[in-house]
Amino acid sequence: MPADRPELAAKAVAAQPDLVILDLEDAIPLAGKAGARAALETAVAGVGGAMPVFVRVNPVSSGLFADDLAAVPGDAAGLVVPKFDATSQLESLSRATSLPVIAGIETVRGVADARDLLAPPVVGCYFGAEDYVADLGGVRTDANGEVAVARALVAMAARLAGIPALDMVTIDLHDDHRFSTEAHDARALGYAGKLCIHPRQVSLANTAFLPSDAEVAWATRLLAAFDDARGATIAFEGQMVDEVVAARARAILRVAPAS
Repeated sequence: MPADRPELAAKAVAAQPDLVILDLEDAIPLAGKAGARAALETAVAGVGGAMPVFVRVNPVSSGLFADDLAAVPGDAAGLVVPKFDATSQLESLSRATSLPVIAGIETVRGVADARDLLAPPVVGCYFGAEDYVADLGGVRTDANGEVAVARALVAMAARLAGIPALDMVTIDLHDDHRFSTEAHDARALGYAGKLCIHPRQVSLANTAFLPSDAEVAWATRLLAAFDDARGATIAFEGQMVDEVVAARARAILRVAPAS
């Protein structure tokens, strides 16, 4: 949500996202940066502690970062740092703040060097497709072929770092099919969630990333059969099941909503 619209941050709570991000970067024109910083405290308070609030500052190299950081209220839960693509930026962050950071991997260099960038204070990351393609000099398409490799590399780097990765935004607010398709693809790639730019997208993300009733039932049946076999490879519902498949079933049950 744009940081200069505190009323929108309060409305976002009703959609029950995992966290709210107040944006000082792309959503705010240069002339409005100071006003948006001044509104941050009201916007964070508007969420009322219902969920964590992160502040998306301008890039470390932008010349706006220090002023943004100084304006972050003490009750903000963390920072989102876009266009994160150099280890020198990681060092600057470590010196400048103790807040947890979600890093935006959205440039060609950021994708190429992601494994070196995802270290404390970074606790999560997201892939920014629009900025990545612009930096690449490519063409953005509905099929996402131009971001397929980069998207997978970011998920892999996050996995190696032991942190969650969030998938790219879907900029067409009214294309629920595209959002859901991208979200399901992202889950398959190992992403833990997806950035939403409108509250109506939150329920679509939850549907895509939380295991379905059918998945939970399958995992429960499979693990019961596997446990009965004391860990031996078994045939289960026409499929060979060994420890690797059982581990996938356990992962489903770990993130399944409590019944």
